[in-house]
Amino acid sequence: MRAGLILRTFMYRVIHLLKRAFLVYVRPIVEQNSVIWSPYTAQDIDAVESVQRRFTKRLPTRSNMSYNDRLSCLNISSLEPRRLHNDLY
Repeated sequence: MRAGLILRTFMYRVIHLLKRAFLVYVRPIVEQNSVIWSPYTAQDIDAVESVQRRFTKRLPTRSNMSYNDRLSCLNISSLEPRRLHNDLY
C-alpha cells in the first residue's frame, strides 16, 4: 500500500526521489523481521520480491525493461541477496 501511495502522492515523477522514498519508507517494512522469518519457498520469495518488482515497473521509462535491468539502472539490489546477507550476520 505504501508503494502505491508514494507513486500517487508525488506529482512530479522524478525517478531518484521516488526511488529514495521507496528505500526509506517501503523497503524497511518488506525487510522487517527477515532475520526471524526468512522465506525459503519460491512462492514466499516471489511474494516478497513482487513489492519491489511492481514499484520499479511503475516508474516512468522503466516499464518496458526486465526486472534485472530495472534494478541495475536504479542501482538497487534485489531483496533476496539482501536477505541472505542479513542471514549471515
